Amino acid sequence: MSNTVIEVSDIVTRFGTNIVHDGANLSVRQGEIYGLLGGSGSGKTTLLKQMIMLLHPQSGEISVLGQKLSTISRTDSAILRRNWGVLFQSGALYSSLTVAENVGIKLREYTDLPLKLIQDIVRMKINMVGLPETAAELYPAELSGGMVKRAALARALVMDPALLFLDEPTSGLDPVGAEAFDNLILELREILDLTVVMVTHDLDSIWSIVDRFAVLGEKKVIAEGTLNEIIENPQPIVRQFFGGIRGRIRSQNGK
Repeated sequence: MSNTVIEVSDIVTRFGTNIVHDGANLSVRQGEIYGLLGGSGSGKTTLLKQMIMLLHPQSGEISVLGQKLSTISRTDSAILRRNWGVLFQSGALYSSLTVAENVGIKLREYTDLPLKLIQDIVRMKINMVGLPETAAELYPAELSGGMVKRAALARALVMDPALLFLDEPTSGLDPVGAEAFDNLILELREILDLTVVMVTHDLDSIWSIVDRFAVLGEKKVIAEGTLNEIIENPQPIVRQFFGGIRGRIRSQNGK
């Protein structure tokens, strides 16, 4: 896990007069589950969107799988996008399509695979994320919150990506559902040899599945490392994040 697959260097992000990042730096290693933490407005999701080229910083550099995003060509960016899958916070499923149609949409648009093979791949991915076979023909409005997350995850994995980006993957789930989803991410990381980057506020996820993480605050990455390294960090924002009642309870319970 020593190979760096994402490098964020001196990123500056502005929206009008609002400065979100002012020299943010971090690195993600191959095969790890990497968390982006911080308070509301600290720029976690903005940074994730920059990694997947939905937003662009004013200055600095982000490299993904060896490609510098500031100078990447249109052709290379299209190829790079096929190397990652994204699970947005709401799931972002198309409401007019069934689960199977949602999961298979990239295969239909970006490959020349026969329809029968696409259908087989879709069924395999739906099964892989723990959804029943009957879910394939359901529409998003007919799914529970947990099923929406799993269907969106199946769609994110359908092209067999090397990278998986998750934005608040357990938000809106009850504790049992959140734990099951965390365990699924762990299993998929091992089975598919994934590198995972996730925005999260979920302390249970941080303790249970995240290998390393960055804490954003003061427009920068104020701490980066393993849980054991970061909880010893004296930085006030870090202490506030992990020193509250929920953090203290989780620390006392241990991993």
